[in-house]
Amino acid sequence: MRRVRTMALALGSALAVAGCSEPAPAPPPAAASSAPPAVSPRPAGGLSTTGRGPDLPERGAWLGAWVKADWQTPDGRVDALDAFAEQTGGTITLAHMFHEWGDDFPGPTEHAFQASGRLQMISWSGADTRSIRDGVYDQLIRQRAEKIKQFGVPLLLRWRWEMDRPNLAQSVHSPEDYVAAWKRIRGIFTEVGATNAAFVWCPHVQGFVNSTRNAAAYYPGDDQVDWLCTDVYPGREFEGFAAQMDTFMAFAAKRPRPVVIGEFGVTTEGAPGQRGGWLREAGEYVKRHPQIKAVVYFAAKQTKKPAYDSTFDADPEGLAAFRELAADPWFAAPPPPVPPLGPR
Repeated sequence: MRRVRTMALALGSALAVAGCSEPAPAPPPAAASSAPPAVSPRPAGGLSTTGRGPDLPERGAWLGAWVKADWQTPDGRVDALDAFAEQTGGTITLAHMFHEWGDDFPGPTEHAFQASGRLQMISWSGADTRSIRDGVYDQLIRQRAEKIKQFGVPLLLRWRWEMDRPNLAQSVHSPEDYVAAWKRIRGIFTEVGATNAAFVWCPHVQGFVNSTRNAAAYYPGDDQVDWLCTDVYPGREFEGFAAQMDTFMAFAAKRPRPVVIGEFGVTTEGAPGQRGGWLREAGEYVKRHPQIKAVVYFAAKQTKKPAYDSTFDADPEGLAAFRELAADPWFAAPPPPVPPLGPR
């Protein structure tokens, strides 16, 4: 019955397209721009990319989530998103899925998400950037590109997110190595014709806040990136959402690309009202920055070290704040029409 129900949803729905992380030198704070650049994944002015991805919402932003499922099956992941949507009272338009470097995808989970009527963002981890650069993984990359092309649905592809994290230095190496690996992957996708995948560049916001890191150095270039992205958490000090995002948006405002907040959430307990206040600040900030076209919540509980809990199961104040965000029409942008589901 579940399969019948979900496939029925697929026929009547329009579609296309969370890893908690530690909160890389940021460029000097830029003066506020008088007007943001035109936002388009297919910009004019000599900039071109091959990624198409889903058509942007004309107004507002898509609300998405990654929810840690009790059952790590395709239907279990869909059920977890459905339960999160019911708990928070919102429409979860964008489903987020993580894949290891060697995973075979798109697969049953992506098909289940599409059948549930959702856009998708896939976060794909990375191998050693120098090995990618030197062609060691060309066959694997080509297989992924061919399968995504066959899937046929516009989606967001977030390769090696938070590349600026210090604990990834042994595999990411230098910004130059990362950019070279990005361009090799992107080039293979272009050769294959997997233009339904929009490439998402996603450092951690602390890569712009923290003076000891330099996320901007990892940027592959406007001709290589379809969506800009960052991950934002308050940390144990409950650093404000706006204070962190301002540093990233100063960078983004100079580039005609849509922005997705790839992960956000409150992972520590905080003082009374602190979790709810941070989430309300996040919602208001996004509404003030129309370049941000999607926000993706990270909902998970982990008891082993490092322990964290970004769910709302024991957080009525945070839940009330998120329900306010989810109920705001700004976060109810509908998904665009998409082609029929590609072959399995």
